[in-house]
Amino acid sequence: MKVDYHLHLEEGPYSLRWLDRTNQALDYFQPLKEQRHSIDWLQKSMDRLSERMQKRSYDSSWIDLYLKEAKRKGLREVGIVDHLYRFKETKAYFERFVDISDTELGNLQRTWLSQVMTESMEDFVRAITDAKKRWKAEGIILRLGIEADYFPGGEEELKELLGSYEWDYVIGSVHFYNGWGFDNPETQHLFQNYQLDSLYADFFNVVEKAIRSQLFNFVAHLDNLKVFNYRPDEQILLPYYERIAKALVETGTATEINAGLYYRYPVKEMCPSPKFLNILVNHGVCFTTSSDSHFPDDIGAFIDLNTETLIKKGVTEIATFENRKRIMKPLYLDVLELKG
Repeated sequence: MKVDYHLHLEEGPYSLRWLDRTNQALDYFQPLKEQRHSIDWLQKSMDRLSERMQKRSYDSSWIDLYLKEAKRKGLREVGIVDHLYRFKETKAYFERFVDISDTELGNLQRTWLSQVMTESMEDFVRAITDAKKRWKAEGIILRLGIEADYFPGGEEELKELLGSYEWDYVIGSVHFYNGWGFDNPETQHLFQNYQLDSLYADFFNVVEKAIRSQLFNFVAHLDNLKVFNYRPDEQILLPYYERIAKALVETGTATEINAGLYYRYPVKEMCPSPKFLNILVNHGVCFTTSSDSHFPDDIGAFIDLNTETLIKKGVTEIATFENRKRIMKPLYLDVLELKG
């Protein structure tokens, strides 16, 4: 079976670029009849985007565009998450660990937090819970998840934040290094301030701590520090890959093959890298598959490719989740899909 267990409904900052990408997604599902770039086309696009903005992130019509594409791509189970930093309830947590000092980086990240931290956790949980019945009627299992940033020293605070609702699963992720959001394109120049071998050593130490915290059902994009292609010789990283694999197995934590960096970022590579993936498979780590979509037309992106990759490596089961419990299910592609 095919699953996509890591996708998002929306994320700011709410720029004109975001508006254009949203319009592209809407046009994918309901193309306008008017000639592109004509006045009539622009007016219809603006009307449609205005309606979309008024309905906000968790409207059923937006969520069900993901359902429509999930059916088209033959997905059997889907998990929708939102980043923890989207929720106003988590403000103190992120202000404690993210650099928001009166510096160039701090000012930029303080502004960024104010742009993306716009939603209520309760609204998100209600929207996905309500959608489960609609999706089930269409033959697809929908799960409620959350992607939580891990910071060393913040375990108890994070545990309390996560305990407010009954999730099907919790994803752990590392997007920050000493308060620096390293996957933000506006801050990528800061990679030049570091010795890459030391930077990666520190990063993987944090990833291992996240795994061993046992706060998470799976830990996402294990090597996403490579996002902008700042990376040392991978031979240096192999011992860290081994440590991460052992930590996952010893704690019973799963991971994913995540396509997000492959189709949305300069590195153009899956997480984990091919060498990392081989080590994880050899250790018997459990996997799920993820598009890391932020728009409905990207749900299921490269799931076929990554499902086939796992099958070719001898993996026979895929990790799914319900009520914080991992459920292993048979991994397969339909015969027609394999031929295609």
